[in-house]
Amino acid sequence: MDLSIAAILGVDGVINGAIYALVAIALVLVFAVTRIVFIPQGEFVAFAALTMALFQTGALPGTVWLLLLMVALVLVLDAVRAWREAWPLARWARLAVRTAALPLVASGLTAWLVPQQPPLIVQALLTLALVTPMGPLVYRLAYRSLASASVLVLLIVSVGVHFALTGLGLVFFGAEGFRNPPFWDERLSFGPVTLSGQAIIIVGASVALIVALFVLFDRTLTGKALRATSVNQTGARLMGISTDAAGSLSFTLAAFIGALSGLLIGPTTTVFFDSGFLIGLKGFVAAVFAGLTSFPLALVGALGVGLVEAFGSFWASAFKEVIVFTAILPVLLWRSFVDPHDEEH
Repeated sequence: MDLSIAAILGVDGVINGAIYALVAIALVLVFAVTRIVFIPQGEFVAFAALTMALFQTGALPGTVWLLLLMVALVLVLDAVRAWREAWPLARWARLAVRTAALPLVASGLTAWLVPQQPPLIVQALLTLALVTPMGPLVYRLAYRSLASASVLVLLIVSVGVHFALTGLGLVFFGAEGFRNPPFWDERLSFGPVTLSGQAIIIVGASVALIVALFVLFDRTLTGKALRATSVNQTGARLMGISTDAAGSLSFTLAAFIGALSGLLIGPTTTVFFDSGFLIGLKGFVAAVFAGLTSFPLALVGALGVGLVEAFGSFWASAFKEVIVFTAILPVLLWRSFVDPHDEEH
């Protein structure tokens, strides 16, 4: 290996690390607010990439049917709850409208625009509109009734949700892999390193989203409510903050971040219905480095994972995944000594 090869591998590592950083930040956000280790985060990434790919073929994405299925299940659950608690009809109707409005509008626009082959940016916006609402729907279906359960129970539920979403992905998207066209196909040379326009977009979008999250948490009342919930759920409830709304919002943000990650990674690799698991697992390694609590450390951990993967693929490409996941062992050992072992109930 010489300096030019090291520079190329370093750039690849930073680009991959930028994607893993988004996944890791979403995992830290969800865990901090809800104590849920959200293993299915990678599924949002894969669903977004596959949705965008199906737009390219002119076919109606299976995301539409998956989204409508989730909406129908949530409406049934809400109807059962309304019947048991004797809600007024107007209250259930308002809740139903809030639940179904955005998914129905996004699905209708998708069905109308797909045959017309809209521009790439319109396809990207529709993809975000289809995948983002899945976040609060998954929270409502799988987690809200277990909000007070232990972290172990929530982890087991996350494993089940992961397998369910992976199976649904096979049903609605098929087993074929897809690769999307880049948003910017320019290529820029800097000495021995050649950067694609898509790589610049990946890093730029990741940095912009991280800055936006910083502004959200530091400058807005909603972000401060999420921070308060992450520090102490009981105290947040006593201050009038709805932990249920905070959980739903955290899942919405996680789904949006996952969808954006899928749009960014789609042009760089072939994505299958189950590709999200490996992507999510690498983001989880970075999140564990941050103790599932710190956004800056999650970013550092993600860049480290990207660099380890890039250089590991050069020296032992057949074992690059093993190298990445083995790197978590010393981190876990270190965390076991420096982190307190308490749990808020």
